[in-house]
Amino acid sequence: MTAIDGFSGAVLAPDDARYDEARKVWNGAIDRRPALIAQCTSVADVVAAVRFARERDLLVAVRGGGHGVSGAAVCDDGLVIDLSPMQDIGVDPQARTATAQPGVLWGELDGATQAHGLATVGGIVTHTGIAGLTLGGGIGWLMRRYGATVDNFLSAELVTADGAVVRASEHENEDLLWGLRGGGGNFGIVTSFEYRLHAVGPTVLAGPIFHALDDAPAVLRFYRDFVAQAPDELTTIVNLRKAPPLPILPEEVHGRPVVSVSVCWAGEVERGEEALRELRAFGRPLVDAVAPRPYSELQSMFNPAVPHGWHYYWKTWEVPPLTDATIDTLVEHTERITSPRSYTIVFHLGGAIARVGEHDTAYSQRDAAHNVNINAVWLPDDREADAHVRWAREIYDALEQTASGRAYVNFLGDEGQDRVRAAYGEEKYARLSALKRTYDPDNLFRLNANIEPAAA
Repeated sequence: MTAIDGFSGAVLAPDDARYDEARKVWNGAIDRRPALIAQCTSVADVVAAVRFARERDLLVAVRGGGHGVSGAAVCDDGLVIDLSPMQDIGVDPQARTATAQPGVLWGELDGATQAHGLATVGGIVTHTGIAGLTLGGGIGWLMRRYGATVDNFLSAELVTADGAVVRASEHENEDLLWGLRGGGGNFGIVTSFEYRLHAVGPTVLAGPIFHALDDAPAVLRFYRDFVAQAPDELTTIVNLRKAPPLPILPEEVHGRPVVSVSVCWAGEVERGEEALRELRAFGRPLVDAVAPRPYSELQSMFNPAVPHGWHYYWKTWEVPPLTDATIDTLVEHTERITSPRSYTIVFHLGGAIARVGEHDTAYSQRDAAHNVNINAVWLPDDREADAHVRWAREIYDALEQTASGRAYVNFLGDEGQDRVRAAYGEEKYARLSALKRTYDPDNLFRLNANIEPAAA
């Protein structure tokens, strides 16, 4: 076994019986073989692993939940600094704050905070890691009421590229906190996150409304007008696909082309019932599963549609309010879907997200109405992978005419510097690049939506 000086966790090499399981990530299409996997159990382990990598000029991948679609959490030949064993959570219900280590998943953090009737803004799948989602911005069911995850990200402990341990908050290394709020894992390895919590649930009015895809043009035109006036308590997510075999759907709906509008009303249930009345009454719904339910149940509702080990390929655009052309493009390409597991998801932004200044954080989706995330999904033994990827690219190309040109970094695959720059815009990218030069001038942490260090 390879030893790392000062490291107390397990160090796995290719001949270790645990190696193959440890190198797996959520996206089963990723099959990489690192030279070593350093499973950290403490901040001291992270420091030791960073110094080990620098001394040997090793390529470094940093793994939290391992949920990023690009597979940047694992690399070929280099060192994976695996944070998944670091899972401590602390909740202060009086201060309404929580601290969590980078190996924590959203379902685990939600479980700890919901025990006190509290939550922060997280993702929409419980097995997503908190680290990557937070550092890229963070969108989820509570975002229109309470902002993006980064707007509730109060402070961090971080190991920098030279092995130093620093803190970032609104009173200490403020420039670093600004960059961590959307700039990804470019500036170091965050070993502790502090979040602001809000009173949420435990019951929210939430769930999906399914319509036949034939009705989607009318449904989405009504939806566009409905959400234009939506209060902050309401977040919605549109999904176009073949109906998955979810427990909430009757078997006769499974496999049918559908459009769904899923909702979360983060407020009084009675007010939500009234606010959603028109949306639920429109058209001829196949299934209306909107109901008072535990927030934690909503968070896990779509887990069965995105399990570990399936193969995933994503493309993404930000778009303004849905035009007729955008709606028609989404419907037309859903009719051509090549895999029963693929889908296109349209996130409803605005609300509290839009009231934070564009340059107040590195996260850059402040003025977008929607984020479109195109997901090609297939099983490992499917021989039509190229066709599924081509389907996703065709929607992406077709949407370019109405898209803003911007992107959300958490939805980017390995798409090159132009797309990373587009995610931030030139002015913000320049500021991030200067910050990168300060904290990681040699670009040790480059397996991510990479921000290149500014020239000296």
